[in-house]
Amino acid sequence: MSGGLEGGRPPSESLSGGLEGRRPPSESLSVNGFEEAVVAVVTSLEPGDVVTYGEVAAEAGYPGAARAVGNVLAHSEGLPWWRVVGAGGVIRTPHEERQASLLADDGVLVVGNRVVAIRPSR
Repeated sequence: MSGGLEGGRPPSESLSGGLEGRRPPSESLSVNGFEEAVVAVVTSLEPGDVVTYGEVAAEAGYPGAARAVGNVLAHSEGLPWWRVVGAGGVIRTPHEERQASLLADDGVLVVGNRVVAIRPSR
């Protein structure tokens, strides 16, 4: 996947640390094509990549399904969820601080609750 906010993409890491109750993709995401497509897009994201929920939906072949992307991320474990942000680069609750920290670890500049700059591609 190319593009994304400011031409970048979001990071990957285990979802431990306050995100209990998520199901592993192998258990929860093989039931329908939409979820499988979202998982494929999100798992392709590399450190420094940041995309919006809408961009994930469109890349997965389901334009207009941004909220449904959020549902997949909210109920799945092992996906680099922090690399997916709201329209305009806005970080959504309830894990704002954790997401901002993980994005910073990926080289993404976050000010307040908004992605402002992304580390240039390698």
